Amino acid sequence: MDTSDPEIHFDENGYCNHCVDYFNTLKNLTYQGKKSDDELEKIVEKIKASGKNQTYDCVIGVSGGIDSSYVAYLTKKLGLKPLAVHMDNGWNSELAVSNIEKLLNQLNIDLYTHVLDWDEFKDLQLSFLKASIPEIETPTDMAIPAVLHQVAAKHNIKHIISGGNYATEGILPKSWHYDRKDVTFLKAIQQQFGTKKLKTFPTFGYQKEIYYKFVKGIRFVYMLNYVPFSKKDAVELLEKELNWKYYGGKHFESRFTKLVQAYILPEKFNIDYRKSTYSTQICAGEVTREEVIDELQLKPHRDLNLTEEIEYFCKKLNISLSDFDNMMKEKPKSYSNYPNNQAFLEFLYKTYQRYF
Repeated sequence: MDTSDPEIHFDENGYCNHCVDYFNTLKNLTYQGKKSDDELEKIVEKIKASGKNQTYDCVIGVSGGIDSSYVAYLTKKLGLKPLAVHMDNGWNSELAVSNIEKLLNQLNIDLYTHVLDWDEFKDLQLSFLKASIPEIETPTDMAIPAVLHQVAAKHNIKHIISGGNYATEGILPKSWHYDRKDVTFLKAIQQQFGTKKLKTFPTFGYQKEIYYKFVKGIRFVYMLNYVPFSKKDAVELLEKELNWKYYGGKHFESRFTKLVQAYILPEKFNIDYRKSTYSTQICAGEVTREEVIDELQLKPHRDLNLTEEIEYFCKKLNISLSDFDNMMKEKPKSYSNYPNNQAFLEFLYKTYQRYF
């Protein structure tokens, strides 16, 4: 990590706050041997009990990526009865679709796919691009938990198992991405830059989160925090046992995310997500600092056919290459330049952490 995070600071030993936080706090939330094994056993028993007389006892989101694919493998290994849910936003790579199909067929897991209204969602994505903010993925990041909770509630399932984990994702600067659950912010962006009303888009804000958590009793379970999880080992296992194929980069299973993270964010906003990913892996002992320092000298889009990816991106969104160039040249802005609910949400989160 470096000063591309404007809120970074270093101690007298030269260690940044992200690494200090990881070793002081986050490391204790990753796999801890027998302690984690025992906790996982209790969680699995609870999940099984909650769905004892049902077809499914948990929901898992699947994207074709490493984390969600490994979660699918793990749930079956632990004897759970998962229902896989895929939120299709129109940007799946062919490899991601193939990975999902092969994975679920071999694991004998049922799949439910929620397809977003493309015209509506495309307009919303364009609005976030026109807003000139780094939170380009907020529409997708909001829709995913919304769909997962909708499906869980419909089937009376009490547990959603997430691929999120501290071992590989523990370090992520808050300055790089604003709260994905601020519906006020999302609607403000769409109202200012969009051309369509959001009639079907699945929003997920604090009101729905409270409803699903406290009325429907649905909880997220971050199962990968309770097992010795390594990206490298997970890839090897998935490739060997399930004929799964790697897609070339973190979240590159989505062609939209591929261009956003490999080109738009680093070139326009000086945000290179490899720095946070590698920093976490260094702290976790998975790679060395020397290995990734050399890697970071290379552009994150070096292996992409950039012209082809940009042309596909523009064609999909019905914009011209000059429109795209103008968006890239537009002065970067912040979420704070637009209406948002930050003050209230921070108060709500602090209150929740204090009492729950």
